[in-house]
Amino acid sequence: MQIIEIFWPAFTLAILLVYIHAIFGIEIIRRGVIFTDLAIGQIAAIGMALSITFLDGSYQTLLVLTFAIFAALAIAWASKNLKNVEAFIGLLYALGISSIMIILANSAEGIEIFSKLSAADILFTSKNELYTSVMFYIPISLVMFFFYPKTKGFLREITFFIMLALTVTSSVQSAGVLVVFALLIAPAYMGIVQKKLHPLIVAWISGVIAIITALIGSYHFDLPTGYSIVFVMVALSIVFVVIKERKV
Repeated sequence: MQIIEIFWPAFTLAILLVYIHAIFGIEIIRRGVIFTDLAIGQIAAIGMALSITFLDGSYQTLLVLTFAIFAALAIAWASKNLKNVEAFIGLLYALGISSIMIILANSAEGIEIFSKLSAADILFTSKNELYTSVMFYIPISLVMFFFYPKTKGFLREITFFIMLALTVTSSVQSAGVLVVFALLIAPAYMGIVQKKLHPLIVAWISGVIAIITALIGSYHFDLPTGYSIVFVMVALSIVFVVIKERKV
């Protein structure tokens, strides 16, 4: 009972992370802009690095949101005006990671902070952190299910990328950039390659199985939780996709 009382916020957040990111992941894969989330997450993490390094953690959400929206708007614009969008997105990612390393260059805890930005430990998520994530994710999912399908043209692009930016604002702070990337792509990829069920259903089920397995494994074997999530999520996805799409 005590273990459940301690870890239920982390497990609930894990399921919530899979729920919201699968919605965006399927759309990202269908659009063919796989590294969009990674670029937005990396640019958003600049806000975290600035907050941690220079402001003792103050204004973190505001800074992360500002940088995430900037990246989202830049990609939305590029999607309509540039031919080689993936190259532009790759440059944004490189800009983000290099900016973070420059910001952290003179910090004694630079490597530790960078590791946290890449893959954070959600195992000891507090109730307040969980409730904050719920306040972000539920309205966003409602927009994606009920408003987004009715939009067209540039409004559709802006809606998608702004909602993604808001999602990344919360998830990068709680889980880290690499975890966000794994959550967005791995479950959605598994959902798309199979044809029997709705992609979202498969993405949700496979994602929940992977992330719960990773949380339990990281606790029992004293492993870094964030990187455990990335490993299990990606490994399961690779095995699933190879089995489903192998040539007979």
